[in-house]
Amino acid sequence: MDSLNKLIDYGNRTLEVGSYRDYCPNGLQIAGRDDIQTLVTGVTASARFLDAAIEAGADAVLVHHGYFWKGESSAIVGMKYQRIRRLIQNNIGLLAYHLPLDCHPEFGNNAQLAKRFGLNVIAQHSAGEVDGLLWEGELPDSESGAQFIARISGALDRKCLVVGHQEREIKRVAWCSGGGQRFLNNAVALGVDAYISGEISEQTTHEAQEQGVLYIAAGHHASERYGVQAFGAHLASRFDINHKHIDIDNPA
Repeated sequence: MDSLNKLIDYGNRTLEVGSYRDYCPNGLQIAGRDDIQTLVTGVTASARFLDAAIEAGADAVLVHHGYFWKGESSAIVGMKYQRIRRLIQNNIGLLAYHLPLDCHPEFGNNAQLAKRFGLNVIAQHSAGEVDGLLWEGELPDSESGAQFIARISGALDRKCLVVGHQEREIKRVAWCSGGGQRFLNNAVALGVDAYISGEISEQTTHEAQEQGVLYIAAGHHASERYGVQAFGAHLASRFDINHKHIDIDNPA
């Protein structure tokens, strides 16, 4: 067993949460029991995830999408109340790391995607006023658009939505997990052949087609499954606690 405060302090320092102006609080969001033996990770602290974590004997949960987002009502009612009640009734602490877990060079979502996609990282760039959010890399060898699409779909075990120039050769790539489709123009400015993110907007199709790049919408959830897993596994080895990842499938 180890203490919740130790996990929080280490997590905050390792992910450098003080470096980010985020849309939500990073670190501890809901207090729970102090002694931690089992840490359960997941993408989003939904009711289904919490029920599964309780069933798995979680002492604390660590997610990418927690609560208390900027711009939402601060009233704890309805769905938010039901979620928080589950945590409090079972004395389970909630840790959430959003932008810090997108940008971290080792445990972050984008770092993990590079490993899964077989991309050699060239640089991390600022996007949306966030340092290190947009990633740039390259394949060891050029591939056809069809080969590259198959690579990404296979790595994520899902059919991705693809727009733009599928016939072009792919060597240099940029990517940003989750809702990073708005950074497509930033990626184009880097001179890449393809850009990967989680979601797609109406204008993304036109931007990709008119600027000659391949755009892959890999799924918000699918592109952000791996950071919490990697960081949870690291915490488990660091603090000698049990770690279990629970994936609640989401088609978006």
